[in-house]
Amino acid sequence: MKRTYMEAVKHRRSYYAITKSSPVGDAEIEKMVHRVVTYVPTAFNSQSSRLVLLLGDHHTKLWNIVGKELRKIVPPEAFAGTERKIGSFSAGYGTVLYFEDESVVKHLQESYPLYKDNFPVWSTQGSAMHQITLWTLLTDAGLGVSLQHYNPLIDDEVRRTWDLPADWKLIAQMPFGAPVQEPDPKTFLPLEERVRVFK
Repeated sequence: MKRTYMEAVKHRRSYYAITKSSPVGDAEIEKMVHRVVTYVPTAFNSQSSRLVLLLGDHHTKLWNIVGKELRKIVPPEAFAGTERKIGSFSAGYGTVLYFEDESVVKHLQESYPLYKDNFPVWSTQGSAMHQITLWTLLTDAGLGVSLQHYNPLIDDEVRRTWDLPADWKLIAQMPFGAPVQEPDPKTFLPLEERVRVFK
């Protein structure tokens, strides 16, 4: 990290204007993905998160799938705005797809029935930790990143296109690329409404 951990967390934002270039090479991006998958904790050390890194034509293909599936449900008169939004993600350098392996979750539910209802929740929390960690690392490396959710609309076509296991449940899509402009300033609720301290 070029920044301290807290500085990197503070710097992480949603970047929507991105380009098909990257300040770091593919090998470095892959290394970040590998480190996140290796070291981010999961409940019961389940390691149920699955990440797919799409670069080059694979990245473009994903956003073509999103456009094709949305065209089926968005009214024609409203599709121009949708197409622009999808185009802004497609204009990026790559996308990370986040999945959770439901076979792992089901196995844990069967092995620990007392916690059966908790495992899907813990699985989602584990995915979220992978997302925020990689988002922060990519941003710290100079990339503009955002998090999108076109699932479950695109799930079947994504699994078919990249021959992914049926047990992998798509959670989120993270397009990234060199940022073109900074996001608008962020507003914050008063800390008094969000934090309580008892001493």
